[in-house]
Amino acid sequence: MGTQYPKERKDAIINKMLPPQSMTVPELAQLENIPLSTLYTWRTQYLNHQSQETIPMASSSTPRSASQKLTVIIETSQLNEQDLSEYCRKNGLFTSDIDNWKADFVKSSKNQSTNNKEDKAQLKQLRTDNKSLKKELHRKEKALAEAAALLVLRKKWDALWEESEGE
Repeated sequence: MGTQYPKERKDAIINKMLPPQSMTVPELAQLENIPLSTLYTWRTQYLNHQSQETIPMASSSTPRSASQKLTVIIETSQLNEQDLSEYCRKNGLFTSDIDNWKADFVKSSKNQSTNNKEDKAQLKQLRTDNKSLKKELHRKEKALAEAAALLVLRKKWDALWEESEGE
């Protein structure tokens, strides 16, 4: 089994391979007294790790607002592929960004139309529920008023009979 190198040393050596130093593997092997195969393995592992991290980030780094995205979509809608590529280079974009933005706008507009239908149905249901609750409340208020009137009449009746019995 080979020699184990501390992670800090390995990272420092890999950094020497990167710009601005950009030392070659044979130079590093001679300078650090590390076998060429080890350095090539480290470099390959580093490059593979870096490529895995950067693949999902294949979009422009500048965040844009929805209105800016819409403006770009409108500006590029009539461009052919060559002009589109030139536009993207000038503005630091990828054509895939624009395609994704178009798809997002279409998707969101479909969701809004679906939501409008659902909202209308929900509003209709709520209005129906509100109407039935108002009817029930009105009925209960009438019953309560009637019960209160009967109670008042009952008290008056009892008071009248007590007076007539007392005489």
